[in-house]
Amino acid sequence: MAIFSTRDGQPWEPTYLTAIDDKKCIGCGRCHKVCSRDVMHLMGVNEDGELVACTLDDDDDDEEFVRKVMVLDAAGNCIGCSACVRVCPKACQTHVKASELGL
Repeated sequence: MAIFSTRDGQPWEPTYLTAIDDKKCIGCGRCHKVCSRDVMHLMGVNEDGELVACTLDDDDDDEEFVRKVMVLDAAGNCIGCSACVRVCPKACQTHVKASELGL
């Protein structure tokens, strides 16, 4: 089981990002900006509901997107710090404790 200690000796267990609800996500990019591990990336959603490549820059041609969403890209890179969930304004992420994942 992956239980660790904080500097002051308090028990701490990582909670890993396992999913992002694309119905709730507004594509603000806050989670991506605080993640140092490239766990997720921003995608555009076109009129047909298909995901298309885009960037976090405001210079994107927004006309080809109906909206933007964050997608889980490299779940294995997640270290369980939960920084992303703390900045998400829509609570669209699912995090699971390491012990529940059998780690």
